[in-house]
Amino acid sequence: MTEEAKGVFAMIGACVVWGLSGVYYKLLDHVPPLEILVHRTLWAFLFFLLVLAFQGRLRALPRAIATPRTFGIVAIAALMISINWFVFISSILFGYATEASMGYYIFPLTAVLAGALFYREKLNRPQMISVGLATLAVVILSVGLQVAPWVALILAFSFAAYGVVKKSLDTGPIVSVTAEVALLSPFAAAWLVVIQLQGTGHFGADFITTGLLIFAGIITSIPLILFSYATRRVSLATIGLVQYLNPTLQFLVATLIFREVFTLWHAIAFGLIWTALAIYTASSWRRGRAARKASRAASTSGTTV
Repeated sequence: MTEEAKGVFAMIGACVVWGLSGVYYKLLDHVPPLEILVHRTLWAFLFFLLVLAFQGRLRALPRAIATPRTFGIVAIAALMISINWFVFISSILFGYATEASMGYYIFPLTAVLAGALFYREKLNRPQMISVGLATLAVVILSVGLQVAPWVALILAFSFAAYGVVKKSLDTGPIVSVTAEVALLSPFAAAWLVVIQLQGTGHFGADFITTGLLIFAGIITSIPLILFSYATRRVSLATIGLVQYLNPTLQFLVATLIFREVFTLWHAIAFGLIWTALAIYTASSWRRGRAARKASRAASTSGTTV
């Protein structure tokens, strides 16, 4: 099997875990979302520490937050990802999984918009059309349901903000995520101690709940490691295409397993978003293909004598 094929399978594995994670968190619907987030953070931190120790890269962790600038960047990234995790867990427990899937569908488009706002990246016509269609979808859904899809918007924009912040960080993905959960862990540990002393914590209440809370850190860590593995072996165009497997599985879980309400307004909004993503993906694929052809042409001309 080629390295690229291994990367594709790793990316698929990451997206399957992310896409089906709602089923896992639904098993913890008797635990408050904040408590799940606390355990997710602490056990992910422990798991990542073990991974870095196995790789012999523990010394890279303090270097990731050694300067005020990098510390600030990691702290903001930690805040954004914790908001994203908390809202996602809450959406599963409170019946908004369909809206959560919408958030991860529109994330690539909010990321494009964030790039234009913060890095002055110019939007081409297909990107502008895609962003416009996604915006129209949000407006139609808000009017139809008489409430804005806040879960989708918070998930999309918090993850886009997370990407914007991480773009200015040179540290590798595993080290940077470990640094993020390291900054969050003291707060998580303090909260866990408080609720356990109050007798309201669920850790240790029964074997199944305790095991699920511990494993929440593992299902957080493994797809990130798989994603990191994939990004080093697969083109960004392929990653961009495969990543839609995540919200698609979330959508199917929400509608087919959780049986959440799916109205005509949802159908119109999702139809517009899927159209926007089709335009955006086709444009990205064509530009990637053209860039690869240009690169091969330049390589060929450079070796001609």
